[in-house]
Amino acid sequence: MPTVTIHPTGEVIYLEPGETVLSGLYKAGFAYTVGCRRGGCAICKVDCRSGQFRYDHPVADTVLTEDEHLDGTCLTCRAVPDTDITIELRGENVRLVNTFLHMINDKARQRAEAHAAAGLMAGTTPKEQ
Repeated sequence: MPTVTIHPTGEVIYLEPGETVLSGLYKAGFAYTVGCRRGGCAICKVDCRSGQFRYDHPVADTVLTEDEHLDGTCLTCRAVPDTDITIELRGENVRLVNTFLHMINDKARQRAEAHAAAGLMAGTTPKEQ
């Protein structure tokens, strides 16, 4: 179950498997400037500083260039993390707009971490349990 760390604030967001970065951030109570939310406008681009992600739907070359595909540019409305990732927004910061959702997301992240730690302590991976 991947997490998204927001650089430079260090805020950690828990994502469900298969969830997009944008969906996870909104579900955790955060907001920032976005546009169409379907991969057509490129307003939600961020820089992926570490980790791996894939796109769950095709992304047009007019939205992300070949160079952007190679340099870690992430279209958050389409990007689904395969691992924990660290992102940095371009020219703005996320805003916490719903503290209740943030609290729920934090509790879910803590449960997932505890579950993973319990599996490691028992000598198994979470997938083996």
